[in-house]
Amino acid sequence: MVHQGCPSDSSSTPPLFSSEKEVVRQSAKFHPDIWADFLLTLSSREMVFVQGHDALAEQRVKELKEEVKCILSNASDPVQEMNLIDGLQRLGVAYHFETQIEEALSRTYDSYTNGVYNDDDDLNVVSIRFRLLRQQGYNISSDVFLKFMDDEGNFNFILASNTLGMLNLYEAAHLSTHGEVILDDALAFTKKHLKSMVPHLSPTLARHVEKSLDLSLHKSIPRLNARLYIPVYQEQSTKNEVLLELAKLDFNLLQSIHQRELRDISRWWKDIDLQTKLPYARERIVELYFWMMGVYFEPQYGRGRMILTKIVLFVNLMDDTYDVYGTWDELQLLTNVMQRWDIGAMDQLPDYMKVLFQALVNTVSEIEEELTPDEKYRISYLKESVKCLNRCYFEEAKWFHSGHHPTFEEYMNIALTSVSYPLLILTSLVGMDETVKKEDFDWIIRIPNLVRSVSILGRIMDDIQSHKFEQERGHIPSCVECYMKEHRCTEPEAYEKLREMNSLAWKDINQELINPNHIPMPIIIRVLNFARANEMIYHYRDGYTDSTHETKDSIALLLVDPIPL
Repeated sequence: MVHQGCPSDSSSTPPLFSSEKEVVRQSAKFHPDIWADFLLTLSSREMVFVQGHDALAEQRVKELKEEVKCILSNASDPVQEMNLIDGLQRLGVAYHFETQIEEALSRTYDSYTNGVYNDDDDLNVVSIRFRLLRQQGYNISSDVFLKFMDDEGNFNFILASNTLGMLNLYEAAHLSTHGEVILDDALAFTKKHLKSMVPHLSPTLARHVEKSLDLSLHKSIPRLNARLYIPVYQEQSTKNEVLLELAKLDFNLLQSIHQRELRDISRWWKDIDLQTKLPYARERIVELYFWMMGVYFEPQYGRGRMILTKIVLFVNLMDDTYDVYGTWDELQLLTNVMQRWDIGAMDQLPDYMKVLFQALVNTVSEIEEELTPDEKYRISYLKESVKCLNRCYFEEAKWFHSGHHPTFEEYMNIALTSVSYPLLILTSLVGMDETVKKEDFDWIIRIPNLVRSVSILGRIMDDIQSHKFEQERGHIPSCVECYMKEHRCTEPEAYEKLREMNSLAWKDINQELINPNHIPMPIIIRVLNFARANEMIYHYRDGYTDSTHETKDSIALLLVDPIPL
């Protein structure tokens, strides 16, 4: 297995420095866990009552699903069908109707390629159809929007009076790829006019437009989109009461499933007792589960969510061990042992590192036991990816302890793995079903362009939001410092250039979504959702390290507060 961008095995790397006489450790002053009381509530809740209540809701959901299938099959025209699909996706229940939706979109694309929709002049319809087809992997041309432009190549000003049309054109423009100037122009045009519309809209619609302008539908996690959209849909005069009831009941049912998973993962975490044995690390179990829930929320991915959350908890521990707590001599020892993956070699480690390594090995073994015989090959990929991340952490520690200031290219070559997305994306496949094949793991571990683009987003957004805090405590230069030094520019200039790189990475992701070839769409969506979850966490600040603001509010929406029925 070849993991691109990963340093070679450093298990035999000699020490750079002699052992310290006095151990000097850093302190990051992370804020304490803010969800302890909530976890205690989950643990003490009478689950029999919840399950009994859920049984009634589940029966009603089954009935409503059948009604929705009839509504879909009896759609009077393609426009109604597209609006239904758009509504199902925004309301968070489209996963119940994947077959019907794929069949409908396939028919729509066939009609499009045969010229059926060439005379469609409804901006709202064209924008929704474009977005639905693009996000499903269909290569529909952005030329469908040429009809809305004047002779000088500008969007017609008269469009600005169509609020929904403008909003859906704005959302469609976020699926642009390289060279699609018409979509870049559409984005600038709609942003300008939607901002001016906000004061004149109803309060609910104004909040909806402001939310979209802040973070588009394409770049947001589906679960949070649904939670925020349901109240908007409820106020629409054209709402479908069947869809609305299904969305509310389904959201609350899934919330109870997610709460039970969070209860179980917190009990497991408490049992292995790493939070007290490694108190220097960030205690963020709820935040990490919430983050991974952004990758896949659907009930059939429960095993995957649990496995992914367990591994990301160890990523958090390794990150804080290498970045904050471990001395150089200790980090060399830990790296050597981890590369060997040998419990028998850990006697040389300090006690706290023994605890970390033993727990990691035990957890990976437990994960292996959960897999079927035909799935156990996945563990070798998981171990190799963990080792690769570990080597990158060690390389960065080497830079810090030797005072090395890497070039921007040198930094990014390592940092695109140390951001942990290559490992986490691969891990997200470990707990999925038999639709994931060995060749999919071979594809992931080579760090294809799609995974690399998500890692670029993660690295740049993380560094922009956290580099000042990290530099205060002592840390390797981030991509911000590396870019500033190499290009002799100011911090704002570096930010601007790095955000341009982010925009290009999103275009790369969008390009990869079109005709994804041999990679199954459920896997492509997992990778896309990592990019979306990253936007959610780092959009305003480092919402993982400091989870007391927007992250806390989003967690409350998805994991604490049910939707009123």
